[in-house]
Amino acid sequence: MSLSTRWHYYRRIFSAYLGSGRSQLTFWHEVPELNPRASVDRLGEYYMKFREKADYAGHYDPAGIPMLDYHGVIGLQYNPIAIAQWGLANYNCFYETGDEARWQKTVKAAEWLASNLEQNVSGVWVWNHHFDWDYRDTLKAPWYSGLAQGQGVSLLLRAHARAGDEKYRRAAEKAFVALTRPIAQGGVLFEDEERNLWIEEYLVSPPTHILNGFMWALWGVFDYWLACADPLAKKIFDRGVDTLVHNLSRFDTGYWSLYEQSGTRLKMLASPFYHRLHIVQLRVMSRLTGDARFAEIAERWDGYTQRRSNRARALVEKSVFKLLHY
Repeated sequence: MSLSTRWHYYRRIFSAYLGSGRSQLTFWHEVPELNPRASVDRLGEYYMKFREKADYAGHYDPAGIPMLDYHGVIGLQYNPIAIAQWGLANYNCFYETGDEARWQKTVKAAEWLASNLEQNVSGVWVWNHHFDWDYRDTLKAPWYSGLAQGQGVSLLLRAHARAGDEKYRRAAEKAFVALTRPIAQGGVLFEDEERNLWIEEYLVSPPTHILNGFMWALWGVFDYWLACADPLAKKIFDRGVDTLVHNLSRFDTGYWSLYEQSGTRLKMLASPFYHRLHIVQLRVMSRLTGDARFAEIAERWDGYTQRRSNRARALVEKSVFKLLHY
């Protein structure tokens, strides 16, 4: 990305953070909120509320499926992660209100996910993104993501649990395979030299271990274990939990959390939004596992947000990192 392109990109980011303007960023950057109604021993409401996502005010296709506006040459695109989150948001709303229109939106998301699985070059079924995306390297279309696989599974299993339509379960089973295979075999798993097992949001080499994407994807593995009693899902989830326990200190700067393990001298701090998301996700992890260590880290990271100097430092350092590296 040229310096000029990066500058316009960051103008859009700051606009989204401050609540003005409309782009694909406005879908992602709602206030993260734990869902206290969610069960941890059966498939029920999703673990985060996603309340604002349920009423996404952006673009929809003629079938009522949300599309995100990336502007410029990318334009309007389907994003399987956004479609899954929109479906989960409406699923939560349906169970909270009983509004049948919310259930129909959940079904629309599940139908899209079931119909849009594609085989990658290894024959593994994935949800592709059909647009190039500038990350550290340019992700060339079509590209897939561990985050999409995890959240798609979470939505499809819930749709099956209520509707009983076997195509949703079959689609979840197909999508889950990617969450069991290493990247080299068409999946989304990476095992490091210390045998830590990561689910990668973006498949780049060397991997960057994006923290929020890893935790969200792990919830999809957990949901598969709840719904299907699959011992492999339990093993992968447990190994992922161990990876988090042994590596969260690497994401802790002492004043803010890191977005990823960038491998660069200047670390990539989380934006204020993603720092808040990490806190909520860690509280969910504590509920899913019964491990108080996740809640303790969440409290420490929440404490970082109470200092204005920490918030300002994080925003500046995040911006400088993006201008220099991504």
